[in-house]
Amino acid sequence: MALVTHGDEKYRTSEKLAEARDWPGLSIEHRKFEAGRQATPVPVCNELVMVLSGGGIVCREGNGEVQKSLARPGMSYLVPVGTQESSLELSDRMECLHVYLPPALLDESALTDFDIDPAKVEIAYAHGLADRILFHICAPLRDLLHRPRQPTDALFVGGIQVALAAHLLGHYTIDRWQAPGKALSLDPRRLQRVLDYIESSLGGDIRLEDLAAQACLSPYHFSRLFREATGLSPHRYVTDRRVQAARHELARDRMSLVEIALEFGFGSQANFTRVFRKAASLTPGQYRELCGGGADAAIDRGIPQGLRMAPQESEIQPGVHPLCCRSDQLPLEETPT
Repeated sequence: MALVTHGDEKYRTSEKLAEARDWPGLSIEHRKFEAGRQATPVPVCNELVMVLSGGGIVCREGNGEVQKSLARPGMSYLVPVGTQESSLELSDRMECLHVYLPPALLDESALTDFDIDPAKVEIAYAHGLADRILFHICAPLRDLLHRPRQPTDALFVGGIQVALAAHLLGHYTIDRWQAPGKALSLDPRRLQRVLDYIESSLGGDIRLEDLAAQACLSPYHFSRLFREATGLSPHRYVTDRRVQAARHELARDRMSLVEIALEFGFGSQANFTRVFRKAASLTPGQYRELCGGGADAAIDRGIPQGLRMAPQESEIQPGVHPLCCRSDQLPLEETPT
């Protein structure tokens, strides 16, 4: 079954010199462009554009990101499925090879070749790629468009599909590719997704790998970017949130200390007591006794300001850490999460 693509809708002003749409899971087009603006429909599959001849300035905007680069023969551009492009303009004429890949192909490669949950993988909206390996993988496809078919072509194209999918996942996911001159960051949307995951998982085993997967980042990059965004390491943030949740439950006086320890991921009452004492300079029992029936009573009884409950916030901005109460004053030690 032929792959459904968006090329004819997006590049209505171009001249299509050749195409092949009868290979399973792959469609190829050779197009000639004049200078000018192109349409920007939402792509229904992943698209790789490789400049074959000509060149000029390519200006495009997608997912709120403005990109401008000098296109030369051999350079490539990626347009992931679902990208919300709002503009695309070429300054000069050029010829390009367009390779369309279905999302299922990259999903299968993510699972088979990288042992990664496909739901956690996102191809980057990458531009101006002077990648010789990518060029050598895709360049033979142009020749296939301009010569008679051979019995071995299907096998050859299948090999290119596998190599291309693996190369894109290995180098051009959002955590692996970085735009020239742009520092990698943990944007508010992904940060909020991580924080929501933490809140829903306080009672379980929260691993660094799981948090990084929520942000579609490697554990190494995630740890650094999370600290930049919140001012805390992932471990410190999780521990602070567990202590804060335990404080709230202690003030309500509805659960035993053992139940609270297990409910919020401390593992045991002994570990709960140790971590809580480190954070609050009080044991859980002492804190509950001082609370004596609720947060209002706690204030009346003189619990220090730094030990009171912090208000929950609905939104998180980079560099702000509203979910933890006076976390800069909590000298927590590193404990297993």
